[in-house]
Amino acid sequence: MTNQEIGILGENAAADFLIKNGYVILERNYRVNHLEIDIIALKEGMLVFVEVKTRAADYLVAPQEAVNKQKQKFIINAANGYIRHHKRSEEARLDVITVLHKAGKIVSVNHIENAYYPTVRSF
Repeated sequence: MTNQEIGILGENAAADFLIKNGYVILERNYRVNHLEIDIIALKEGMLVFVEVKTRAADYLVAPQEAVNKQKQKFIINAANGYIRHHKRSEEARLDVITVLHKAGKIVSVNHIENAYYPTVRSF
């Protein structure tokens, strides 16, 4: 599988996971200029911006480690852009979903709420 195919596999698994857990998917692969948010969802009045990281199950570094300070800054800027553009008033948070696969088969999905930044407020 190519990296792009693995990324799509992980994002689909993450979206399925969120839907099964009561989230409504508002956007996938939302772009603000050169910035992208993998999934934007809504649950119980909370606007959730999700970064999905997919790795092989035997990968040495945890997937969430790839969400470094620079990536966090990009996602925060994109989330603020989405909130302003769509005039959203809900409270918002920034999550990470990690997906592990083995030979293209999903072996785990882990949802980390408020993963790397305190709850943000809409403008």
